Amino acid sequence: MPNVSTQPLSISEKEELYQQIVEYSDETTVIHSNQKVLYINQPGADFFKTSKTALIGANVVDVFTEDYQELIIERIRKGMEDRTIAGLMETTVKRADGSVADVELYCYPVQYGKTAAIQSIIRDVTAQNQTMRDLQQLENEISTPVVPIIDGLAILPLVGSVDGNRTTQLLDIIPQKIEGQNLDCLIIDVSGIYNIDHVVAEFLYKIDHIMRLLGIKLIFTGIRPELALKAIEARVDFSQLKTMGTVKQALKQYLTAN
Repeated sequence: MPNVSTQPLSISEKEELYQQIVEYSDETTVIHSNQKVLYINQPGADFFKTSKTALIGANVVDVFTEDYQELIIERIRKGMEDRTIAGLMETTVKRADGSVADVELYCYPVQYGKTAAIQSIIRDVTAQNQTMRDLQQLENEISTPVVPIIDGLAILPLVGSVDGNRTTQLLDIIPQKIEGQNLDCLIIDVSGIYNIDHVVAEFLYKIDHIMRLLGIKLIFTGIRPELALKAIEARVDFSQLKTMGTVKQALKQYLTAN
């Protein structure tokens, strides 16, 4: 039988064996201590679009975008002091070519040779997040139908929750949807909006100004008392908006005036 050594591995041998194992991982693996990068595998260097030599010894915090750096510093501090596993979080990182990537970050304490360190696993989710954003964009477009009624008049019923992201999309989508329809009036019914808050109030004010610039008159219907109250709290001036209680009332007024 061949002789099998039972002697414990030296510190350097353990580090070398560990690196050999991690190199086979497809995910970016970084080992750092006191914010200094001690090791990064080749897939990690490829992901950051630079060499391993350029990253080893660098400040690991610098790879994160500025809006996340303070959070990362605190996360590292707790990990080094408490030696506890940090939960999965989503953040953004900068790469050597200037591009930014969405990533999931998972960290846990390790012993790297004689050094107490943290191992961070970074998983690129940029494509996944872009797909989700595209699907959300498509969903918002589908749920924002501009319904022609007669020449010059259409109705836009808004349904569901309206948050900051959706209002930004709506301010872009609505002008695109009415382009080429030769409208002089658009009725926007908000009775189907779930949330009533200052975000909705500010959206109504902004879309009204945009439509005015395009030469289209807006009539808002379905504004509930709580939305009017939120508008007052947010100091949004509703006095310039044309409002009616229901779509039926708005149609009747439009037809009578025309």
